Amino acid sequence: MSVAESGEGRHAGREVALQVLYAIDLGETGPRDAAHARAVKAAEEAAAPPRAPRAMRTEPTKRSTAVEVDAEAVGEGAVVDLDPVEASGVAFDRIVEHFDVPKVAMEFARRLVAGVASRASELDELVGQHARNWRVERMAAVDRNVLRLGAFELRETDTPVPVVIDEAVDLARRFGSDTSPSFVNGVLDAIARELRAA
Repeated sequence: MSVAESGEGRHAGREVALQVLYAIDLGETGPRDAAHARAVKAAEEAAAPPRAPRAMRTEPTKRSTAVEVDAEAVGEGAVVDLDPVEASGVAFDRIVEHFDVPKVAMEFARRLVAGVASRASELDELVGQHARNWRVERMAAVDRNVLRLGAFELRETDTPVPVVIDEAVDLARRFGSDTSPSFVNGVLDAIARELRAA
């Protein structure tokens, strides 16, 4: 049985996705990193010799993941308008270089992060509707991002409800506070009842 078939790939992928979403949420990476990555890529392309068309290439291309902020390249205080999925991809590349997980887990994590990033405001609204007496922005960062991840899976995938909730509760138990598991369980259960009512 492969890692993907056993579910370990998805479990590890969710763990990586949560850590990337947490870092993005806390602003540890973001638009300035993405702007710098674009500047680095443009400089590399300008300095590189002309390349053959894609169909004629015989060597694989290597994608740069260096995204250290360089105030001169980006401009101090520069405001960069980035697509959320693009920004999340740059953040993902920067953060996951510190992880050693199977390729299938990385691919699954990348899809989750891009999905959550592209629907963040909708997911926050959904979570906010079901988290009684809690505004999303006032939640603990771990809880908020576990809920976004779980809400995305409930809304956009066919992963069974018990799997989504169990995985989210496990993430909350491992990375959140003592009250995180029951909080996450209650909110996701309410979301599941609305979204997956038969």
